[in-house]
Amino acid sequence: MVKDVRRQDTEASNLSNRKVVLVVDDDPSTLRGVKRLLREHGFEAVLFDSAQALRRHDDFDACCIILDINLSDGSGIDLRNHLKATGILLPVIYITGNDNDATRLAALQSGCIAYLTKPFPAKSLIEPLEMASADSA
Repeated sequence: MVKDVRRQDTEASNLSNRKVVLVVDDDPSTLRGVKRLLREHGFEAVLFDSAQALRRHDDFDACCIILDINLSDGSGIDLRNHLKATGILLPVIYITGNDNDATRLAALQSGCIAYLTKPFPAKSLIEPLEMASADSA
């Protein structure tokens, strides 16, 4: 059975969780920078330094996942596909420092709402997050 974790049981639950963003990146400075940026725009960041750390996580009440494509313990795209297969259907924003046509195509085919190359302007991250947050409300 596939469940949509974006759907919440109560309106109060929606309001408390709609601005939570899960962030997966193996670079500590990227995690710190993204957390700071999200906080400045009213989002709460839950940080993970590996694909495995996110796989072990059991609370996916969030509006979006920001996912690095090249993680030290695997592919962010593979992680996205694993999450979908287990019923976690949150919107995904990919970030990468190693952009190429094949990776971009695979990311888009996996179903992302944005694909960003590091470094990226704050607006290019915040705009899709705002849309995902509004959709989850």
